[in-house]
Amino acid sequence: MTPADPPPFGIDPGLWARFRDAGEKVAWRPAPHRPGAPAAGTARIAHLHDEEAREERHERGGAFTLTVDSGPVGALLLLLEAGVRGPPRRWETIEAPTAPGFPGGALRGTWSSRGPAGGPIGPRDLIELARYALA
Repeated sequence: MTPADPPPFGIDPGLWARFRDAGEKVAWRPAPHRPGAPAAGTARIAHLHDEEAREERHERGGAFTLTVDSGPVGALLLLLEAGVRGPPRRWETIEAPTAPGFPGGALRGTWSSRGPAGGPIGPRDLIELARYALA
């Protein structure tokens, strides 16, 4: 995505610029592989303004899934990925007991040509949550 591209989801251009600036300030470190996670995925920890979010990326059969901690930094990461890939086919939340590696629950975006579309959350929910990641 270039600066000339329009912001996704009708986000105000000024807010989108702030999200992108925050994304450039994220410090990354590798995350330990968690038991039960697909071996083909990658995991890392994003650190921004004293907050952290685990991110797991998985590609399989033409589908890409991004799962993140369900906080402001995680929401920011999902929005930034959607700015690059376009809107995911499905947004979803995962409750903590069923989200190993994500003790506070998780947010997930799935980019695929198959499977259910939509989901219980949408970009507006993520935009509101991601605002808290801004300094």
